[in-house]
Amino acid sequence: MRPPRFWSGEIDPRSREAAPLTRLLLSPFAALYARTTAHRIKTAEPLKLDIPVVCVGNLTAGGTGKSPVAASLRTHLQSRYPDARIATLSRGYGGRLKGPLKVNFASHAAAEVGDEPLMLAAGGEAWIGADRAAAGQAMQADGVDLIIMDDGHQNPGLQKDVSLVVVDSEAGFGNGFVIPKGPLREPIAAGLARADAVVLTGDTGTPEGLPGDQLPVLRTSIKPVADLQPQPYVAFAGIGRPEKFFDTLEAHGAKPADAVPFPDHHVYSRSDLTYLRQLASQYDAQLITTEKDFVRLRHDQRDGIVTLPIRAEFADTATLDKLLEAVTQKLEP
Repeated sequence: MRPPRFWSGEIDPRSREAAPLTRLLLSPFAALYARTTAHRIKTAEPLKLDIPVVCVGNLTAGGTGKSPVAASLRTHLQSRYPDARIATLSRGYGGRLKGPLKVNFASHAAAEVGDEPLMLAAGGEAWIGADRAAAGQAMQADGVDLIIMDDGHQNPGLQKDVSLVVVDSEAGFGNGFVIPKGPLREPIAAGLARADAVVLTGDTGTPEGLPGDQLPVLRTSIKPVADLQPQPYVAFAGIGRPEKFFDTLEAHGAKPADAVPFPDHHVYSRSDLTYLRQLASQYDAQLITTEKDFVRLRHDQRDGIVTLPIRAEFADTATLDKLLEAVTQKLEP
């Protein structure tokens, strides 16, 4: 499902009176959601592993760029410690396998392990586990030297050595309310109190709600890693914020002739692909999508579709290295 527009602070002119009333009616549910999350975190006894755990999480429901940041962090650390096994750990949302399981990009499908873990497995070692504590134990037993949790800031199963909260610099914290009244998984102050740093994705300033100088702020830019052919494109995406992908294409000199958004983690049907191919034929254009969407397509659906690979680039790796210094010492030979 797509998030309601009032989550972002926008109000549909056709329902200008309905949105405030809806938010009012949802207030008790938001309060219950926040209390339940806080109680679960407060009363949990996280498992402490013998290997470091770095969490790349967020405070909102989807669309901040956690997975590219986790992948970039893994690449950065692997380049500094080439003999260490540095692996990501994801829940495996959207996949039927619960793990603990090491993802094999060549043999697993998104329907089995989830789209984000499969995408992460294309560039390095990636695991899934619905039970994060059990997954962490399995990874440690298998010889992994450092775990990067892709999501899990609100999951207390594993004790984190470093917690990074990823925030989209454009979307920020939406309307500032907790689910279902807004996009927040927990109140901003509560979530940032457990963080060691904030990672801002994008180049559009600093969103409201961030504390002054209480936490280090690391900036990352989401950048394409390949050039596009100069031709018309029809773009489609089923991610947290599809418009980010469409804007990236335009900024890269390939404004789509048409752009079709789908819900996050959308499973594409035969009729979806028929519609998209007809649209591309109408514009005499090339179909293009995200890497995350591409791995979610079945192999027989991928013909004639290209992707725009992206990466998250940290602007200040020196500050990042200092922040991780305590955990990376364990990787020294």
